[in-house]
Amino acid sequence: MIKDGVEYSGTHLLIDLWGATQLDDVQHIKNTLEACVVACNASLLHIHCHQFSDTGGISGVAILAESHISVHTWPERAYAAFDIFMCGDAQPENGIEVLKHAFSPEKVTIKELLRGHNDGS
Repeated sequence: MIKDGVEYSGTHLLIDLWGATQLDDVQHIKNTLEACVVACNASLLHIHCHQFSDTGGISGVAILAESHISVHTWPERAYAAFDIFMCGDAQPENGIEVLKHAFSPEKVTIKELLRGHNDGS
């Protein structure tokens, strides 16, 4: 893959949602992961989510042919951390709007990493 003249293997988005809702709803998380996969034009292989009994927080991952989407939620802080990592023709940036719509965050921060970029150092 090449972006702005840089050859790399895949795009990794680190997405933090602050002031978010429905972070303790396992089915909502699974449905949102599936919606992200579709929006990103990726191929879903498997989804697994685990809910922690002490806080209601959820850790989950969607395994994709193109890599993965992962989530960790802290409902008590109204905070969620999502990673969307994809290669090939998938469009990971399309997942951002899906997450905004699903969790209605007050604030979103996004960091993009180009993975597999050999910068010579």
